[in-house]
Amino acid sequence: MGFLTGLLVRLGSTALAFWLATLIIPGITLDTDSIGGAVGTLVLVAIIFGVVNGVLQPVIKTLGCGLYLLTLGLIALVVNALLFLLTSAIAGGLGLPFEVDGFWPAAVLGALFVSLVTWLLGLLMDRD
Repeated sequence: MGFLTGLLVRLGSTALAFWLATLIIPGITLDTDSIGGAVGTLVLVAIIFGVVNGVLQPVIKTLGCGLYLLTLGLIALVVNALLFLLTSAIAGGLGLPFEVDGFWPAAVLGALFVSLVTWLLGLLMDRD
């Protein structure tokens, strides 16, 4: 699969995971009535999430490597939930109708759910 195709597959799977999270996880809402608005919002939120993870996560892992070792990696749950909340805050700042209601349980479960769904979809679609 080419680079652009792989990128679009990853973007689509992340947007699908965010949509499923809005349906399943309480506290994650998408406040739009139109299908086009929902799809556009989910794609933009997926882009924001990808940029936030791509830029901040390596920096956080590098600076907090001792904390990762001390907690045997469990701090990653907290970090992912905070990055999920940051994605929601950026989306809200851009006027997108996507909202996460707080750290627990919405952000923690949302981050876990989106990670799991995108991982499973990646396995199914074989982006290599």
